[in-house]
Amino acid sequence: MDDNALKEIVITALKTVYDPELPVNLYDMGLFYNIEFGEASSGGKSCLITMTLTSPGCSVSDTLVENVYAVTREIKQLDEVYVELTFEPPWDPTMMSEEAQLHVAMM
Repeated sequence: MDDNALKEIVITALKTVYDPELPVNLYDMGLFYNIEFGEASSGGKSCLITMTLTSPGCSVSDTLVENVYAVTREIKQLDEVYVELTFEPPWDPTMMSEEAQLHVAMM
């Protein structure tokens, strides 16, 4: 499977993880900066997901990172998954998808 097809599978999985305060998934919130593939120590595929949070003081940061890891770890084409949390650049609402912005505005 090529990396583009695998990336779509990863994105589909990421869209199942929701912000606990808003009914919007983390992908549409714009919290993922990068999805990279490499070679796992087993010779299969590894995936590094670089993400952020809406605030460095997010009280559920550990839970969100664990949920992202859990849903991507279930992808059978991946042998290793790593989730890296960063706050550079800082998240802002313009990073949300149009759909997420509309949904939040309606609330």
